[in-house]
Amino acid sequence: MKGKMNVCVLTGKQQLEWVEREIPQPGKGELQIKLEYVGVCGSDLHFYQEGRLANWELDGPLALGHEPGGVVSAVGEGVEGFEVGDRVSLEPGVGCGKCKECLEGHYNLCQNVKFMAIPNEKDGVFADYCVHDASMCYKLPDNVSTMEGGLMEPLCVGLHAAELSDAKLGETAIVLGSGCIGLCTVMALKARGVHEIYVSDVLEKRLEKALEVGATRVFNAAKGEDIEDFAKTLPGGGADQVYECAGNRVTTLQSCRLIRRAGKVTLVGVSPEPVLELDIATLNAMEGIIYSVYRYRNLYPKAIAAVASGAVPLKKIVSHVFDFKDCIEAVEYSLEHKDEVIKSVVKF
Repeated sequence: MKGKMNVCVLTGKQQLEWVEREIPQPGKGELQIKLEYVGVCGSDLHFYQEGRLANWELDGPLALGHEPGGVVSAVGEGVEGFEVGDRVSLEPGVGCGKCKECLEGHYNLCQNVKFMAIPNEKDGVFADYCVHDASMCYKLPDNVSTMEGGLMEPLCVGLHAAELSDAKLGETAIVLGSGCIGLCTVMALKARGVHEIYVSDVLEKRLEKALEVGATRVFNAAKGEDIEDFAKTLPGGGADQVYECAGNRVTTLQSCRLIRRAGKVTLVGVSPEPVLELDIATLNAMEGIIYSVYRYRNLYPKAIAAVASGAVPLKKIVSHVFDFKDCIEAVEYSLEHKDEVIKSVVKF
């Protein structure tokens, strides 16, 4: 496809604007994709509200959105295995393919990665079309929608957390935060056979959704339901696994206080702040193990298979769908109505 397209661009803190751009054409090894669904991620909201995310700062116009599903609209030179009309999920980060990390399969740690909607790396996909490296595009089976294709991105974060920490059948887990990433972590743990999963949050609707997708019991901290007191009643005085998925000061500090001796803490959530505190004294006393999650790697085929098999009820996390013409409203509404929005997606 050639011609003009609409793009929703962040031009400054809390400033989203519509611009018209040329539809990008696929180069060698690339596919052109007509977007059908793009998820609104918490990182999009952080960039919009704060103008930054962790160590990244907005320093010029940036199209947001990095959770895309769509249809192949053109095939670049040298690409095999794809044709126009294929429904695909796009993994948003493309490594250099040459560094030590990439060659070892840890391309998520590539220092030269180009990740969608990250300043000085690559524009996001709040746009009618995009081009993307064909090696990071995955065909969807007939029973998996392009909306689910977009949601593979946050699901892979949860799957990576569960795999990195080697969550096992019969273990107990506590998940702090039941936003999109927390819910995806719950579903990933459930799919791995972790059947005792306890979730803490301050928003009732999110906790209700956590129960729907596999949590054993939930705790509303805003109502004084203390997950720390409960953790002490578990065998060994704590959980085998704790996953911090909120990315805030309170839950990050709390995480090490919830494990049993030799338990594991996995930091999953991304904070808009570059520095957060951990209770290292408690972690040391427990001889606890700590993991940090940076995106994911080599997981899209597994994620797609898990959704296709019914093992992961991914559609259930979607609470709001906005038309692309209402993309700015989608971001603003998701930010201003956290008490009711669990996961928003933009439909093209």
